[in-house]
Amino acid sequence: MLQEESDLSLIIAQIVQKLKGSNLYSQLERQAWASLQRPEIKLESLKEDIKEFFKISGWEKKLQNAVYSELSVFPLPSHPAAPPEHLKEPLVYMRKAQGSWEKRILKSLNSMCTELSIPLARKRPAGEQKELLNKWNEMGTDEPDLSLFRPVYAPKDFLEVLINLRNPNYENGDSLSFRTHLGLIQVPLKVKDIPELKECFVELGLNIGQLGIDDSTQVPPELFENEHVRIGQKVLAEQDSAAAQQYIRQGSPTALRAELWALILNISSQPEDVLYYEQLKTNVIQHDLLVDSLIYKDVKLTASNDDYYFVFEDYLYQVLLCFSRDTSVLSHFAFNSASPPKSYIRGKLGLEEYAVFYPPNGVIPFHGFSMYVAPLCFLYHEPSKLYQIFREMYVRFFFRLHSISSHPSGIVSLCLLFETLLQTYLPQLFYHLREIGAQPLRISFKWMVRAFSGYLATDQLLLLWDRILGYNSLEILAVLAAAVFAFRAVNLMEVTSLAAAEKKNHLRELKSMYLDDIVKIHGLFWLF
Repeated sequence: MLQEESDLSLIIAQIVQKLKGSNLYSQLERQAWASLQRPEIKLESLKEDIKEFFKISGWEKKLQNAVYSELSVFPLPSHPAAPPEHLKEPLVYMRKAQGSWEKRILKSLNSMCTELSIPLARKRPAGEQKELLNKWNEMGTDEPDLSLFRPVYAPKDFLEVLINLRNPNYENGDSLSFRTHLGLIQVPLKVKDIPELKECFVELGLNIGQLGIDDSTQVPPELFENEHVRIGQKVLAEQDSAAAQQYIRQGSPTALRAELWALILNISSQPEDVLYYEQLKTNVIQHDLLVDSLIYKDVKLTASNDDYYFVFEDYLYQVLLCFSRDTSVLSHFAFNSASPPKSYIRGKLGLEEYAVFYPPNGVIPFHGFSMYVAPLCFLYHEPSKLYQIFREMYVRFFFRLHSISSHPSGIVSLCLLFETLLQTYLPQLFYHLREIGAQPLRISFKWMVRAFSGYLATDQLLLLWDRILGYNSLEILAVLAAAVFAFRAVNLMEVTSLAAAEKKNHLRELKSMYLDDIVKIHGLFWLF
């Protein structure tokens, strides 16, 4: 009991400390001073009167939303004496693996830099700055020669690293369980079992209405939808982040989704946020980074070739180029197993006082990175708002999909959860695919690492991302990936190779699938 109180006090102190440096704290302070001029504020009951003023004026709700937002990204509880690196990742072998992977990425980036004789960063000449500023909203029409640039890594490279991940405390002679031995992921992490998944995703039960998914509840779909929209409007009127997060677990009405997501993520687009975005834009205009070419290349290879997203090419460049300059993103490395890469001023290699983070946000884009942004373009058409939403989605969720950690929403745990579900509930299918050299994870990994972006149709993808926000968890990705295999199980039992398993009629073309079919009919039958 004393330990719990101590942990709670520590959490409160850390959140208070963080909020003291926020713009909200300054606004609250100004409002408190201004309220002293109001006749209802009495000196003898000053504290209670100001609290009542905050409640009536809506500032209390804004503070609650800010605290809730901080709690959503707060690291998992750890021992108070644990060193700082344990907040990033408690398992030593995971930290070492992530460190080795980062060295490989940095080596690849430096090799490209050397081969092409291109600096990591340079100041643009005045003429180039003017040209870029003039075509800022038409960057998609630009066709730079990117033939010599290559993605630093692709998801399949990352998968090979995860497959080779081992806990050194498990000796080769230790007996592995049959199930563990069958899968590609060979690390002993705790993932949710079926009762725990049922408890976690209780709102996905067959007897509970889901927006966008026809099911067998007693309420007709059109009546449920009308009532759900009415409740959603009330949630938005109340401006309560916690209520919005609970509400969205049953799916969001299309017309309300943009506002609901912004409320959950505590994004309000204040004038200072717009100004901050403009400052990032100015940094892009003034300085050219090597990673800019990687961003251009990735957009051209992925979103520009997608039937849903090619129209948003300009938005993708704007958001991703600004993102690479945003040093506020560095704060998420406090609870990320990864560490931001460092570069050194020329001639000062190894001298820490001359070290800088590169890129400034500490995130090196990989093949498919732009697909984290593309679906958001359907919801937000104002660049600074789109940018804020993406940045918050990244530091809450997406970073976990390309870093090595033991977190329940980390990609290692998702892979293990996916394999466990398939081996437990579709053992014949799993064994068949394994025997023909088509390990299921080799097929599904690219879906999960991109949160299904580019694989599901956009309306279905947004319904999926509703649940990610609603449950504040990425575990639904592994469950859905397993559900897709369940949906195609009969066809997959007939294939004889990996290529056949991936072909269009089986697993490659997910865009023809609907969550209704996958989840309610075939996919989550083992859960409910």
